[in-house]
Amino acid sequence: MEDRPQTLELIHRLARRIDELGDRLRRLQDENRSLRQQQVDLAAERASLLAKNEQARVRVEAMIARLRSLEQHT
Repeated sequence: MEDRPQTLELIHRLARRIDELGDRLRRLQDENRSLRQQQVDLAAERASLLAKNEQARVRVEAMIARLRSLEQHT
């Protein structure tokens, strides 16, 4: 019977450790979800910026072509 208090204490420590690990797992899952959403958001933002950059490039090239055309006519 002398081992019973030690066994109970060990069980309590293990239970606390399991609870701590469960809490850590939930936090990591939440963080993982958040990071995945950030990744999706950043990929969408990148695609949008690339499209805007392409539109700006096309406009600049058109302006350059118009300027060259005006320059040749003068």
